[in-house]
Amino acid sequence: MEQKIHQGRNVKRFREMLGIKQEALAFDLGEDWNQKKISILEQKEVVEESLLQKISEVLKIPVEAFRNFDEEQAVNVIANTFGDHGIGYQKNDNPIFHPIEQILKLHEEKIALYERMLKEKDEMMTRLENIIKSK
Repeated sequence: MEQKIHQGRNVKRFREMLGIKQEALAFDLGEDWNQKKISILEQKEVVEESLLQKISEVLKIPVEAFRNFDEEQAVNVIANTFGDHGIGYQKNDNPIFHPIEQILKLHEEKIALYERMLKEKDEMMTRLENIIKSK
């Protein structure tokens, strides 16, 4: 039996790994998005390709991660690699991507995202201060 990939749940997992709230993702996706729409999106098994592309750009995560990430498969790889018996081996004739490398990359991207968010906050504060001064 083939395991289905739940793309909405994958969006939620990566969003949470990056420490981004639903409201923040909605803000980054544009005016017609809000927290409730993100919540509904994350329950969808299949997400429209154009939307996956946009989320990929916003979160800076390869679109393939949302399409292909299977948590059970990742847990099996980690369990077999870091179990009680040292390094294990799991034959994988159809590798998708390496979860550990992806997590390290996410960590670096998360730092960059926080730096961008801080910069945007500072810019917004400066704009607000200028508006207040001009009144």
